[in-house]
Amino acid sequence: MRRTLELLRPSNRVLELGCGTGSSALLLANSVQSYLATDISPGMIEIAREKLATSPVGSLSFRVSSAEDVSLDASQYDAVLGFNYLHLVRDLPGTLSRVHRLLKPGGLFMSKTPCLGDMTPLLGKVLLPAMRAIGKAPHVNVLKQVDLVQGLESAMFDVLLVEDHSTRGKMKRPYIVALKPDHPLSRAA
Repeated sequence: MRRTLELLRPSNRVLELGCGTGSSALLLANSVQSYLATDISPGMIEIAREKLATSPVGSLSFRVSSAEDVSLDASQYDAVLGFNYLHLVRDLPGTLSRVHRLLKPGGLFMSKTPCLGDMTPLLGKVLLPAMRAIGKAPHVNVLKQVDLVQGLESAMFDVLLVEDHSTRGKMKRPYIVALKPDHPLSRAA
């Protein structure tokens, strides 16, 4: 959260994808002009709204939605956040392209993603598929950090920062900051 706060500006319009119960949104929203926190789970959004009612933040709103929601306007956001989100999307290239379209030129995409492919092979190749087969786990992408960086670059982002935010060195969760260039040709420079 500290790193994200350092990158946000008071004039920013922020979109958070996969906000869950809104804990991050409640910490970050006072630092920006407007903050829309979304999640596909109505139950999570209900809990987030209850938290907001207890601790009001005027710039913050919650909505049931995802990156693919066509009602989200393109080029509206200065920052899009996706914490513990990308490993759960079914179409990673499509989602990253959509995030790119949602950002204004010069906007930032900040993510922190569990990279199961960089952890023990048993987890991604045996345990997770077995749990999915019996209905005990959702769809999860078994990503590696290099997959995320390449995916962002393929979606026309400039990757500015990759930091290791591992849990005790085992749970690989890179924090990545990517920029939507001001001009499409700036990538070629």
